[in-house]
Amino acid sequence: MSEPLAFDTAKFRQVLGHFSTGVTVVTAHAQGTPVGLAVGSFASVSLDPPLVAFFPNKASSSWPKIEDAGHFCVNILADTQEEICRRFASRSEDKFAGLGWRTVGSGAPLLDGVLAWIDCEIEAVSDAGDHFFVLGRVRDLGMSHEGAPLLFFRGGYGRFAL
Repeated sequence: MSEPLAFDTAKFRQVLGHFSTGVTVVTAHAQGTPVGLAVGSFASVSLDPPLVAFFPNKASSSWPKIEDAGHFCVNILADTQEEICRRFASRSEDKFAGLGWRTVGSGAPLLDGVLAWIDCEIEAVSDAGDHFFVLGRVRDLGMSHEGAPLLFFRGGYGRFAL
């Protein structure tokens, strides 16, 4: 077996930046307070049973609160919601200040204006390097309106022309 090559993390980020991703905000209601974080690493996992996944950074201050809640809602952002994404990517104390939202069945916040949403219970959490792999069992979902998604590509936000 050959010795592993030195790994260039900057090149890794640059190469993977060529893969566009949709942008979501994962929310929960933890100890009476809404909490959320921006997530670009979200995926559909299984139809039967219905499962989705996302990968929060281990340094996130919001993820432990979501994990403690035991549930989450994936808010799929519309192309007009870049400011919301930036807000939930920050370490702001009150990310929900001035935003419209309501709760879904689990009690997690559903943000106004999102394209679609997926309400989940946490099924499993695994270690994944500097992130966690979070598997969620879908309990409910819906589409809020038709529109284009917010995308992340090469370190910036973009839109998809319909």
